Amino acid sequence: MRIYLPATWPMLSRMVSTGRFEPMGGTGFALTPKLRESYVAGDDEELEYAAMTEAARASLRLLAVEFGLGEDATPARRVVVAADTDDVTVRPDLDDGAVRVSGSLPMEKIAAVHVDVEEAEHAVRQAAAVVDKADLGDLDAEFLVGEAEDHELAWYSPSEVQFLVELG
Repeated sequence: MRIYLPATWPMLSRMVSTGRFEPMGGTGFALTPKLRESYVAGDDEELEYAAMTEAARASLRLLAVEFGLGEDATPARRVVVAADTDDVTVRPDLDDGAVRVSGSLPMEKIAAVHVDVEEAEHAVRQAAAVVDKADLGDLDAEFLVGEAEDHELAWYSPSEVQFLVELG
């Protein structure tokens, strides 16, 4: 199963140094039966994109925590790690596509990494500051989150991630 794991730049750096990705709280997103049921139409590729979009929004929440803790040097870029594993449990208590991953994932399980480009940093920093308000229905906050989500995430092969982190 392809899963999408929200991350931040420091988490990506740790993955490069340790050779393993540690999902925050074991939470990821995937094309689950519940996610499929929540859409009237869409093929697997479109529905997997929806799962990746949920992971990207969760990355905003992780960034909000890092910035709230004073980690202002953290690049304001959403990061989503895509991995292939069947060692997941569906989380019906959370979002439609939420899954729980047990433990860390070795690099061999990483299929790709999706990261915002530098031009998105301003919008992502603004969105991270208000993502909780957007989740609660604040229209102004939702607009700012939408501005960040208008930026497409760039795709990187696992073999490129070390260079990506080094170039920062």
